[in-house]
Amino acid sequence: MDTDKGPAAENALGGFLRARRSQLRPADAGLPTTGRRRVPGLRREEVATLAGISTDYYMRLEQGRERRPSRQTLEAVARALRLDDEAVLHLFRVATPANRRTRRAPRVERVAPHLLMLLDSWSETPALVVGHALDVLARNRLAAALHSGFTHSDNLLRTTFLDPAARDFYRDWDRAAESNVAALRRAAGSDPDDPRLRELVGELSLKSADFRERWARCDVRRKTREARLFHHAQVGDLQLHSESFTVNSAPAQQLIVYQAEPGSTSADALGLLGSLNADGEPSQ
Repeated sequence: MDTDKGPAAENALGGFLRARRSQLRPADAGLPTTGRRRVPGLRREEVATLAGISTDYYMRLEQGRERRPSRQTLEAVARALRLDDEAVLHLFRVATPANRRTRRAPRVERVAPHLLMLLDSWSETPALVVGHALDVLARNRLAAALHSGFTHSDNLLRTTFLDPAARDFYRDWDRAAESNVAALRRAAGSDPDDPRLRELVGELSLKSADFRERWARCDVRRKTREARLFHHAQVGDLQLHSESFTVNSAPAQQLIVYQAEPGSTSADALGLLGSLNADGEPSQ
């Protein structure tokens, strides 16, 4: 049987392995698909065989009873599960967590003054800074105007999953949801005991079935360059390219910048949005 018992089901490594093998079809791994299968994706013994390790050892990995897997073992399991580079990094993070403390105060995240000045200098470019849990720490006037229709605008995940306006604003809502959840999963792999992350995941899991479903997939991906389609109540449709940059002076923070193609209708709409909201508040 392919079942889990006891508290081991809550361990980060086990949860990640179970989620990823459930998504891998036997045919993807070159295995026969004849006969009835009780579990979605691959069985534990199939992953173990593909990785060249014993089934018992792989079971210990999933159940949290193997605390010090070797690099070679993790690389073999990653190959068996067909993980991409970002997922491999996440696997190593959750398999070798940093020393944990029983009680921790939430970290205080502040945006450096020079970065706030940079945001405000971009009068024609929406830009914002997000923290490790995708909390919006600062945004310039045009970004504030772009997100003006939201009641939950303090966090990208809360905006996406809890705000009624999100599905109209994000014309590609599914893609935006998957991207934000994968970015949050990546952050959680670096520090699964972070109080803010635990609070946010708990709130979203309680209030959104869509979030629970996507969180259970254990997809992991950093925010990079993406093309996004928006619909704004004031100016209509916008096609913008988003680019994310790590803030070197605060590595847990990211600067996200949106741009329209020069001369496009989206550029004209973005310019109109700026003129309609020229009296907005500066970044803070």
